[in-house]
Amino acid sequence: MARAVTTGAHTGRERPVKFHVHLRVMPRAGLLDPAGQAVEHALEALGFSEVSSVHLGRAIELVVESSSAEAATDSARSMCERLLANPVTEDFSIEVVA
Repeated sequence: MARAVTTGAHTGRERPVKFHVHLRVMPRAGLLDPAGQAVEHALEALGFSEVSSVHLGRAIELVVESSSAEAATDSARSMCERLLANPVTEDFSIEVVA
């Protein structure tokens, strides 16, 4: 994958690029999801009987300044592991867009 780096006009130094990072944090498969169950029951009560296996999670979008998409992904992974996702009960996915 090509590096997404811009070069300063006069300095020749690399400048960080702003990457849009989309994070998806979801309850880990097989664990109880009370919020998802509540929404599933409410949807059924509203007549949406075709719905099943509802899981609620979080979508997080942020901008990361980094020298490459790989570095932005590594930074986002660290954020999830340290703060944004509970490693015991949640899984996360990362999408980086230049």
